[in-house]
Amino acid sequence: MAKKPGTNLKGEFAFFNVVYEDDSQRSNRRVPAELLGGLDGDEPARSFIMEQDREIAEKSGRPPLEIKRIERVGAKKK
Repeated sequence: MAKKPGTNLKGEFAFFNVVYEDDSQRSNRRVPAELLGGLDGDEPARSFIMEQDREIAEKSGRPPLEIKRIERVGAKKK
């Protein structure tokens, strides 16, 4: 069944592409927008994604990969 218009809040999540040390990439990782901004900018997204990776690694029985860099989807490159 379709959702009613206006029930999906825009800006609820920010999306990030994550590149790991082995040069693999995961796209569109969701991070709650309320964690971002302020003086830290997008840095809280790294710890949020690392925690997600730890939980996934526990369930899969594999060690988590180290994050090389994260980039906000749609952000302009410096």
